[in-house]
Amino acid sequence: MKNWLKTIELEGQKVKLVPLQKSHKAGLLKAAADGKLWELWFTSVPSSSNIDKYIEHALNQKQNGSEFPFVVLDKNKGDIIGSTRYLNMQSEHRRLEIGSTWYAKKHQRTGVNTECKYLLLKYAFENLNCIAVQFMTDWHNSRSRTAIARLGAKQDGVLRNHRLNADGSCRDSVVFSITEQEWAAVKKSLRYEMEKYHDEL
Repeated sequence: MKNWLKTIELEGQKVKLVPLQKSHKAGLLKAAADGKLWELWFTSVPSSSNIDKYIEHALNQKQNGSEFPFVVLDKNKGDIIGSTRYLNMQSEHRRLEIGSTWYAKKHQRTGVNTECKYLLLKYAFENLNCIAVQFMTDWHNSRSRTAIARLGAKQDGVLRNHRLNADGSCRDSVVFSITEQEWAAVKKSLRYEMEKYHDEL
């Protein structure tokens, strides 16, 4: 599993996804401060109090082969504007999850997420030969649920009491997925959305 994905960089018209490093600490904090994203209780966004633990955990998961974390760069300016990652990587079953995604407030609803997801999905299906890519979000994160469905993912179900939140409350997780058979249509739809966005600029 460790050899399934060694290192990659993904590049589009607006963004570039590069492997997370400890040196990205300041950039991540600056991006998260735009909108005080750590205050959203149903997401996991780093703050100054937990950024070291956030990065250490992500790099440990990368080392053991279960995750591959990226920082998202504004391609034109080179600034860090968010983070995303491959999760639950299962090479033996040719499937993985895309998640732990967040963007600075000013980059939300700008086409950034669509392009990031397109790049990640394209690599997963066309380079890693995945048979399915999963998405998961908190039941209460309605914006995330809407965004995932807009990508073309279908809802598989709800995992009740799936996790314990930091405050001890229980989280219900909504699970979505895209299969390899669906990828061609999803790819076409995402490319259309990206082209439409650029035409409107």
